[in-house]
Amino acid sequence: MKDGYELLDSGAGKKLERFGAFTVARPCAQALWRTRLAQDAWERADASFDREDGNRWRGRGNLPKEWTMETAGIRFRLSGTDFGHLGIFPEQRAQWKWIREMCLKRKGAEVLNLFAYSGGSTMAAALGGASVCHLDASRGMVDWARANARLNGLEDAPIRWIADDARKFMKREIRRGRRYDAVILDPPTFGRGASGETYKIERDLDGTLELCAGLLSDAPLFVLFSSHTPGLTATVAMNIMSQKFPRAGVETGEMLLEGASAPCPSGVYARAVF
Repeated sequence: MKDGYELLDSGAGKKLERFGAFTVARPCAQALWRTRLAQDAWERADASFDREDGNRWRGRGNLPKEWTMETAGIRFRLSGTDFGHLGIFPEQRAQWKWIREMCLKRKGAEVLNLFAYSGGSTMAAALGGASVCHLDASRGMVDWARANARLNGLEDAPIRWIADDARKFMKREIRRGRRYDAVILDPPTFGRGASGETYKIERDLDGTLELCAGLLSDAPLFVLFSSHTPGLTATVAMNIMSQKFPRAGVETGEMLLEGASAPCPSGVYARAVF
């Protein structure tokens, strides 16, 4: 089956992507090379988004209010948002496949997915047989993720849906004695919690990972950290993950958008495997 996502072209600070039946052009600061396709290929995109004069869509009306696509064996509901997002970060596709494979090694594993957005990692873990706690500060995003779960036949899967501040929730879980076999987190560069709490990755990442370490079971599987923060390199991720999880083997790399174009870097990941 043809994958629902494809990077068609990139360069000149932008990327041209296919999401199911629709093509979208959006900014990509890392794409410093020249584009491969002619300009008319870009102009044929169903819609485009830029941030030159604030957040602005062109041709947004050419996109349906909602549509679905499948990638990495997971179905997603997509919709254009005011910030240019569509409800999916396709650079995570390799991580979703990896999560599913890891969870298949221990059916019924308890997995905590923090800053969980529209639930790609939650679906991957659940499809691998895990019990998942899905947490995001936005109630709207939690509802979006639940809709994605239904698309994947996971409406009755053992998934807890939580809208809360990540750090407050983790502290409560530690006090309750709740432990997890795996933790997944993709914290924002800057974000706000359900009650207006602020999160700044350069200030709060160390403490967040400390809480993650405190939530691990006696026989953990993995901790998967990813970040889209400029300046947070694979070396930074390696250093902090190795320090927080000294018993684990840590591997890092770039997350990539891939397709017909040259691969486009879009953040880093670090996997601590026990």
